Amino acid sequence: MQVSVENVGKLERKLTVRVPADQLDSQVRNRLVDLGRSVRLNGFRPGKVPAKVIEQRFGAQVRGEALSELIRVTLPQALETQKLRAAMPPAVNTTGVPSNGEIEYTATFEVIPDVGTIDVSGLEVVRLAADVTDADVDQMIETLRQQRRSWRAAENPAAAGDMALFEYSAQTGDYRFPAEGVDRVGTVIGSGALFRELEDALVGLNPGDEKTLNLTFPADFRNENLAGKEASVALKIVRVQTSELPTLDDDFFAAFGIVGGGLEKFREDVRANLERELKGTLLGRLKNEVVEKLVAAHADLELPNSMIQAESESLARQSEANARQQGQAGGFPPEAFTEIARRRVAAGLLLGEIARQNDIRLDSRRVAETLTTIASTYEEPQQVVELYNRDPQLMNALQSRVIEDQVAEWIADKAKVTEQKLSFNEVMRPTA
Repeated sequence: MQVSVENVGKLERKLTVRVPADQLDSQVRNRLVDLGRSVRLNGFRPGKVPAKVIEQRFGAQVRGEALSELIRVTLPQALETQKLRAAMPPAVNTTGVPSNGEIEYTATFEVIPDVGTIDVSGLEVVRLAADVTDADVDQMIETLRQQRRSWRAAENPAAAGDMALFEYSAQTGDYRFPAEGVDRVGTVIGSGALFRELEDALVGLNPGDEKTLNLTFPADFRNENLAGKEASVALKIVRVQTSELPTLDDDFFAAFGIVGGGLEKFREDVRANLERELKGTLLGRLKNEVVEKLVAAHADLELPNSMIQAESESLARQSEANARQQGQAGGFPPEAFTEIARRRVAAGLLLGEIARQNDIRLDSRRVAETLTTIASTYEEPQQVVELYNRDPQLMNALQSRVIEDQVAEWIADKAKVTEQKLSFNEVMRPTA
């Protein structure tokens, strides 16, 4: 095998590979012989089809398959001899016709850029830290009770926390909403589902009560004709319901899979879940911090356009799928995701190069732990585990995520790190 390489751009390469034609002819002959033993054709006994007939019927197909196999085997070898790493699968071109006793093909591709030795010791990284407190456990338990509250007709006027069903109309200038009649809306007073002034206006009213007042609608209100404007609003309460929280008893605990152990065991389980969520979020935010600083430190890195284009197209497909799920018309073109794709490609290349240079290998134990954490958020965890184990694409994505987590932690251990202590809520529900 003879190999030559030509630089056709900063990262573009054209590889020319020549393989002895006998190598291809030998494969073709062997395949035709094997085919002659097994093929069934009308008018011939099995295994007795003349070689000439086999050649006429299947020769072109067999030669094409053998040529594809020859390229599949020799191309990685050719890349290795030239110490080239293709960013994306090469575009291969060949006539397949022997010339001077050789089969020649060309492979055009972009290479992974040579970034040299990556020194992360100068990166300034903020590592967030937090703990799960008893107050956090109490708050989560109260949230779980709120999620399972029941509703009954209120015996008193509407108050904060009550569910109110009401009808309303709004008039501003010559515009009225709705044009005729009223719109019916339900909300839990104080939940923020509607704007505060409107929810506050419901307090103290009983079913059947009516009220007219002037309100200024928020600038981001969904109806653009009312957004940011003062309007005369007519309200009528239809129904008021108050909530009843479930008791923290064995029945409540059993709804979460806790049988035996009572409140103490339930609190332990809630704490364990919160700590698992906190750990994942802290790692995610550390990874984002590390990637941001790493990419910024290599802003001049030349990136393969083929990788950026592929990532942009992938993001566009995801956007399209999300839009369809939400009943919207469509997503955005790939060009809209170019900058995000560029950052992702840079991050992936840099993290991968750090892993290669420092022999950071995938930790199978962490893969299993991460998969268990993912599965635990579903009703049938074992089915999720089995799905990942059956689907190579899902498993590859999971393994890529884990190795990137490992590299991010490795970088944080080597960089200039400042620790910032936050509360559980500040980590899980950042305001900015």
